[in-house]
Amino acid sequence: MAVTESSPHTHPAPEIAAPPEAATGVVAFAAREWLVLITLCCATFMCGLDFSIVTVALPDIGTALGFSSAGTLQWVATASLLPSASLLPLFARVADLIGRKRLFTLGVAVFTLFSLGAALADSPGVLIATRIGQGTAAAMIAPAAIALMTGYFQEGPKRARALGLNGAVMSLGFVLGALAGGVITSGFSWRWTMVALCVMGALALAGALALPSIQESGAVRRMDVPGAILATTGLFGLVYGISTGGDEGWTRPGALGPIAGGLLLLVAFLLVERRHPEPLVPLSVLNRPSVKWSGLFGVITFGMCAGTTVLLSLYMQDVLGFTALQAGLSYLGEGAAATLGGMYVARLLGRFGGVRVLAAGLLIQGVGTVAMFTLPQDVDLVALLVTSSVMGLGHVFSVVSFITVMTTGVTEQDQGVVGGLSQLPQYVAAIGVSGLSAIAAARTGALTSGATPSRAAVLGGLHAGMVTAGVVALVGGALVGVLLRERTTA
Repeated sequence: MAVTESSPHTHPAPEIAAPPEAATGVVAFAAREWLVLITLCCATFMCGLDFSIVTVALPDIGTALGFSSAGTLQWVATASLLPSASLLPLFARVADLIGRKRLFTLGVAVFTLFSLGAALADSPGVLIATRIGQGTAAAMIAPAAIALMTGYFQEGPKRARALGLNGAVMSLGFVLGALAGGVITSGFSWRWTMVALCVMGALALAGALALPSIQESGAVRRMDVPGAILATTGLFGLVYGISTGGDEGWTRPGALGPIAGGLLLLVAFLLVERRHPEPLVPLSVLNRPSVKWSGLFGVITFGMCAGTTVLLSLYMQDVLGFTALQAGLSYLGEGAAATLGGMYVARLLGRFGGVRVLAAGLLIQGVGTVAMFTLPQDVDLVALLVTSSVMGLGHVFSVVSFITVMTTGVTEQDQGVVGGLSQLPQYVAAIGVSGLSAIAAARTGALTSGATPSRAAVLGGLHAGMVTAGVVALVGGALVGVLLRERTTA
């Protein structure tokens, strides 16, 4: 029986069929479509803000709640990341089982409640527990939000513009989180970062409850339990090992063991999926070039941008001597570029197609990142703002276009699964952060002659990491045309 969140007499989601818009390049949303877009973008922004705003507030959190060590304090961030990454495939299929709108609304409500709990936390254990709850809720929200967006907006100019705005908001959430975390923590208390997330969650929940009805296929009738267990534990081990390997060493059993175990579990997952009548992730979906290769390029753009953003933060604070607030303000150029890119990427998608825009986005991101090799030991705001803005612009183009290519031509019954897969790269981006940080640390060590690395040695290490990130993005851009065929049209 079809899972339907509307009565038989209720019209389904807003349809998109406006040739004049495609011809003129001007896309106008109706009031109901704006409600959908604002609600989904608000939830996306909230999830993006969550990780970066907490990262900036970690020192104050550690002092206020009495965390025993820096390693223990890092779990405030990791406790949210791990369930977000490992539970995505599970909740992507749950969205197809119970309905995307229901899962989205539930996820926003759970996120809001745990944000309130985090604001009131009085011990490290309570805060980490609430962060796990926030990460679990984010795993509900992410696949459901993308699946709802592709459900409400059919393939065409409006979906392209909606995904463009969503991509800009996603990037802006990560960028503004650093600024907001510095401002809120300096002026008030770290608890107000959680209050801010709680308020945003309440607004998103009000919008979710007012969303128009949407018709869903409901073709999936039961859960693939073995696949869910293998996918969840496999991704948990992989992301855990990647997240801790950069700091503790890749060859340590504590990092290498989870990575190897996670990969083995994911291989077992693929074998199980071949035989299950209703698999968690159908192999026919995974084997589609537009899905598997777009996912790879998604990992590249997220991993290289996230890793470079961390290196930029180290550059501004350890080399230039910026305060946390000054460093946050320096990200405004990247945020402005992301916003402008999100506003205009729909027109580029309509004119050139998703594959060409994806290739161009990775190349632009790569050029901006490689150019960071010119960042000097003394303050040069022009060079800093220009290079980070170019990287941010290319990143938004890449994010929106890889999601567009991945979700184009997907059947109704697989929208939830593909929506989850399209969100997974941003959580696997920890591999970029850990890898680039390890490269920078190794190069800094090679340039250090004394016990303490000089500013020049630190800068040399950061340059090595940045150039690596840029080269990887450039290679990715060059491979797009080889691995992907043009699958999106105006």
